[in-house]
Amino acid sequence: MPAPSRPDEYQPRLRWWSHTWRLLVCVGISTLVWSQTWVGQWQAHRPLFWLDLGAGLLAFVLVQLRRRRPLEVALLLTALAAVSAVAAGPATLAAVSLATRRRMLPILAVGVATALSSQCYTLTQPIAQPDPFWVNLGNDLVFTVGMLGWGMFIGSRRALLWTLRDRADRAEAEQQLRVDNARALERSRIAREMHDVLAHRITQVSLHAGALTYRDDLTAEQVRHTAELIQTNAHEALTDLRSVLGVLRSPDTGELVDRPQPTYDDLPDLISSSRDGGMNVEFTDLIDASEPVPVAVGRTLYRIVQEGLTNARKHAPGALLRIQLSGSRSDGIDLVLRNPVGFVTESTTPGSGLGLVGLSERAELRGGRLEHRKDGSMFVLHGWIPWAA
Repeated sequence: MPAPSRPDEYQPRLRWWSHTWRLLVCVGISTLVWSQTWVGQWQAHRPLFWLDLGAGLLAFVLVQLRRRRPLEVALLLTALAAVSAVAAGPATLAAVSLATRRRMLPILAVGVATALSSQCYTLTQPIAQPDPFWVNLGNDLVFTVGMLGWGMFIGSRRALLWTLRDRADRAEAEQQLRVDNARALERSRIAREMHDVLAHRITQVSLHAGALTYRDDLTAEQVRHTAELIQTNAHEALTDLRSVLGVLRSPDTGELVDRPQPTYDDLPDLISSSRDGGMNVEFTDLIDASEPVPVAVGRTLYRIVQEGLTNARKHAPGALLRIQLSGSRSDGIDLVLRNPVGFVTESTTPGSGLGLVGLSERAELRGGRLEHRKDGSMFVLHGWIPWAA
């Protein structure tokens, strides 16, 4: 038989087997008990035979109601077992089912009723060689205690399984909540990443486009070169935006799907592209090169330099921007960007003014710091990032 395609398809089979094995156990107990009396009933007291059989068949019907009215059904079947050995199996099942609820007063009531019922049946049946009273009583008490104890054990096991299942469900729900929180934090990080990336690209596009608008002394070659720069930066901005939006739409990953994140090794390319765009940049790298800069630290350095280039281009176009990196594993990495304040009072490039705020938060999350200030006629952006951030 092929395996079911869904776990739910197993449930009817499990329920069918659960009812079947309980019925078989009841039949076995009834057969074992009745085997000691049915011959004597048939030979000497035939009405007792038919009473035993009829009451037992009624008990097999009534035991199906044990879950709806557990105490009432258990007491009724115990009373039937006082005149019927066939009812012993259903009475046992009803008593065990009641004991799984672990309520002491109903369990004690059924236990006493079971012991009395067993004694009543023993005294009223034609048994050839009956055991002494105290032997029958001891056997009945042992059987009753064992039966009810087994039912209480089953109830405890069910409660334990329910508790474990509930804990597993709650752990799964909490895990899903942690995943959702992590995804929200990652999307927030990506939003900051998008600001850092696009502000740099769009600023370049805006400035070069403004140059084409206001300058009428450019040669055809200069116009072509400027247009190529605008096209390149616009294409890179669209590529970065596509990567970020691709992540935001993906429910399974929190990393950029099209392009890798920039690192410390990408800083020379960033400086080179800014110089190609007309910026005057002096870059000094004094970082100890004996071992590679950690990826997370390099990404933070890249974003700080990128924001510094963007701000210098917006507020001090044409001014010399000095960038100096220094540090080692033991000292951390020190980053200084310095440029004249400039004379631009209002930039034509829109901005939120939150770039340095976001970068300060990024540096603090890495265990470092980032501050900006005016030092005379110079604007200084100074940051420090620990090596093992």
